[in-house]
Amino acid sequence: MDNFARALLSWFDEHGRNDLPWKQGITPYRVWVSEIMLQQTQVGTVIPYFERFMARFPALAALAEAPQDEVLHHWTGLGYYARARNLHRAAQVVYREHGGRLPTEIEALRALPGIGRSTAGAILAQAHGQRHPILDGNVKRVLARHHAVGGYPGQASVLRTLWAHAEAHTPHERVADYTQAVMDLGATVCTRARPQCEACPVAAGCEARARGRQAEFPAPKPRKPLPERETVMLLALNPDDEILLARRPPSGLWGGLWAFPEFESIHAARDWCSRELGAGVGAETVWESVSHTFSHFRLHITPLVLRLENPANGVMEADRQVWYNTSLSPPGGFATPVKRLIERLRAELTGASNGSHGAMRQAG
Repeated sequence: MDNFARALLSWFDEHGRNDLPWKQGITPYRVWVSEIMLQQTQVGTVIPYFERFMARFPALAALAEAPQDEVLHHWTGLGYYARARNLHRAAQVVYREHGGRLPTEIEALRALPGIGRSTAGAILAQAHGQRHPILDGNVKRVLARHHAVGGYPGQASVLRTLWAHAEAHTPHERVADYTQAVMDLGATVCTRARPQCEACPVAAGCEARARGRQAEFPAPKPRKPLPERETVMLLALNPDDEILLARRPPSGLWGGLWAFPEFESIHAARDWCSRELGAGVGAETVWESVSHTFSHFRLHITPLVLRLENPANGVMEADRQVWYNTSLSPPGGFATPVKRLIERLRAELTGASNGSHGAMRQAG
């Protein structure tokens, strides 16, 4: 065991986050779900989602057998929804092809949807004590600073260097503890802004600290202006105060989630209601624009609220479009901006009757 690992484990024995919910009653399944949720998401945000997810899907079989709508519903607000879709697909593959048990060989684990090298290594290290290096965002930052590795970690050459350091430091003993320790160090001490170098157990060997250049490592992603896009979201209400929702395609932006129909203009939305729903517009309101930033573009949303007069039902396939009563349980998962618009609409409909249709009525 090298000095880096030895010092880190000593620190972990005193300061490690052993109270995290996925550290209680450790199973490969619980470790896997936590690792997927923690991708690009902070621990404090993940904890309540993890606990609710485990309450509903306590074992892999429950997740595999659940409808995707329900999985996405329990992911609503956590973002990066491809993670949930891949988690669900992977559970079905494991249930069908691996007897309901996550593979214990790293290549078989990496072959599952949504599991890369670092996630596979973390699962096997923490659930089975197998020696595998990991390199999530926190670990990249720790190693880039400790060894003064220049360049953006997304570049192939920089990534190879960081993997080499991760491999060299990973011990043959206490691998599960080491894996958690190096992630904890990046999350709580070697943070992106204002790292607490005086509390760092490996500060003595840190090259970035020795040079007084902690803020320079790792190098940030080369910045490009975010493209700007605009859309009109149609909040169409029928006479029963139910709102029209459409299921997004299974892949791509907000894949599989329920959302509002989108259009290039207000005129196009009105025309669609007349042509496809056979409905006239009784009242129209345009809410102020809201923005939502993705990793690769910024979306500006104009919410258009149309109260329709006697819309026809024959819109789309029955499983693709619904009339939804906003006071009752959702039909599935919502993206964050859609959820917020529904909450605002619900607040404005508090005096309206809930009707007798249940949570949703098929629009097909």
